[in-house]
Amino acid sequence: MTRTAGTARSADAPRSPLLSGSAWRRIIRDRPLIPLVILLVVLVAVLELAKPGIVNGNWAATTMRTAIPLAILAACQTLAMLTGGIDLSVGAVASMAAFLMATQATGQGAVVAIAIALVACAFAGVVNGVAIGVFKVHPLIMTLGMSLVVLGLMSVYQLAMVQSGTLVPDPIQWLGSGISFGFVPNSLVVFVPIAILIVIGLRRSGYGRLLFAVGDNPIAARLSGTRVWQVLVALYVMSAILAAIAGILIAGLLNTATVSLVEQSVLPSVAAAVIGGTSIIGGRGGYAGTIVGALILTVLTTLLTVLEMPEAVRQVLFGAIIVAVAAAYTRVTGES
Repeated sequence: MTRTAGTARSADAPRSPLLSGSAWRRIIRDRPLIPLVILLVVLVAVLELAKPGIVNGNWAATTMRTAIPLAILAACQTLAMLTGGIDLSVGAVASMAAFLMATQATGQGAVVAIAIALVACAFAGVVNGVAIGVFKVHPLIMTLGMSLVVLGLMSVYQLAMVQSGTLVPDPIQWLGSGISFGFVPNSLVVFVPIAILIVIGLRRSGYGRLLFAVGDNPIAARLSGTRVWQVLVALYVMSAILAAIAGILIAGLLNTATVSLVEQSVLPSVAAAVIGGTSIIGGRGGYAGTIVGALILTVLTTLLTVLEMPEAVRQVLFGAIIVAVAAAYTRVTGES
């Protein structure tokens, strides 16, 4: 009798959540930033061990200054992925913005040059959105095609603008590469408002809820009265404008502009969104995780450089870590 009661009490006793794998999965699923922040801290610690003294205020400012354009490009992917899409044109569009701004600034001034770049990029976004939302072209195909079209047009434009040259205006250089107070990148002036608008917009605005609804079940969203095509057109216009801002910041950071300046950042922008917890099939994700994902990739790149990895090995290791992190996150959160 005593043994039975003891057994019952033992069975009824709550298990320690520290020993329960499912409890950890629930915690991570409900608070997806936890594993990302832990990974970021681990990478920073490994970097400090690999090169003692590297982690300081100047390093933090340089890291943020590099990560901010990537985080803005990754915002394009986050918004597109929430609807089940993707935007592979962000590299070409960002490069177009940088090149148009730098070539027009020589004769038109910085403000007019930036306006021209933003309008041109917004038009590319309209074309993407109409093709995807109205004519049902798959986002991957459409944005990849748009990337090629933009690169071709910019190559033709470059031939016509050879004599005028390029000029990155001083205010853009100040924004892209400047650091204030020894540890605050000036690009935060642009990035902080963008990040706040996206994070709050996704959580609290009606349009943010529509993005999740379209990604979760586009048919149900359409039957409920949502004009899905309008949601998608607005999405890809926003994506193009964000890409333009990122391209202009990169031009300021590097003090140069070419027709393919940002092309190499397309896949990292996708990786930052995926690592940040945004589902590639749509309906789940957020921008806060994407920001941490961009920081993770930036710190990882610095670590591989410090370790003097050959370029080929760095690319293999870089890709393997991205896949491993994304797969682990998917397994832990239970997404199929």
